[in-house]
Amino acid sequence: MTVSETLELILNRERVLVLIALIAATALAWIYLVFTAAAMAHMPVETGNIMAVAQAKPWGTADFALMFLMWVVMMVGMMLPSATPTVLLFAATCRKSRERDGSFAPASAFVSGYLLTWTGFSLVATTIQWGLNEAALLSPTMVSASPLLGGCLLIGAGVYQWTPLKYACLKHCQSPLDFLTTHWRRGILGAQRMGLEHGVFCVGCCWVLMGLLFVGGVMNLLWIAAIAVFVLLEKLAPFGRLGGRVSGIALALIGLAVLIRG
Repeated sequence: MTVSETLELILNRERVLVLIALIAATALAWIYLVFTAAAMAHMPVETGNIMAVAQAKPWGTADFALMFLMWVVMMVGMMLPSATPTVLLFAATCRKSRERDGSFAPASAFVSGYLLTWTGFSLVATTIQWGLNEAALLSPTMVSASPLLGGCLLIGAGVYQWTPLKYACLKHCQSPLDFLTTHWRRGILGAQRMGLEHGVFCVGCCWVLMGLLFVGGVMNLLWIAAIAVFVLLEKLAPFGRLGGRVSGIALALIGLAVLIRG
């Protein structure tokens, strides 16, 4: 085997390892969510699980930190799969760059920037949940206790599906090659910044949809999975844009029905 063939084999293995790492991270996030949901369902409030945190008034620092951790892990499980094509394309592009001029940045740098964006979102989401909890607008199971809140969240999500900002962000998520071409930066810090920028576009695309977690339940696994699958299809499926518009109409109508029914 020649040196070039050996190098190609190593680099191909590298991409496989990147994919395995992404799958493992996603799987671990979902395992955490499943065990947390099971704890909420079977453990008594006095044990100090997340259900107890949700019921605590007011939250302490440790309570806020526990809920923040839950949001971070949930975002990893929900959003990392939809970013996988971009991460793999980034790894392949880095391989070509390394062959051409010796420059290199690990895919982990890109992923760390991407997840940093969603960590920031998780902090905002946790703060919002704290505020809703303080206002007694969430049930102990972390579901909206107010038809007004639930209806407005559904209508807001539906309307946002039709906004120019939504599709400007979605365009970057749907076109990994265009994103990497227009935002390419060399080095580890450059890769982290690219991941951060890609994460910003993903947050811009999906932040309102994540608000629906307060409608169906922040720890409702079926609801979490449904939103995650929808996000994945919207970004990767050929009908993603059309599906987003149709879903927007449906969400708005359901929200209107919730408000009318009160």
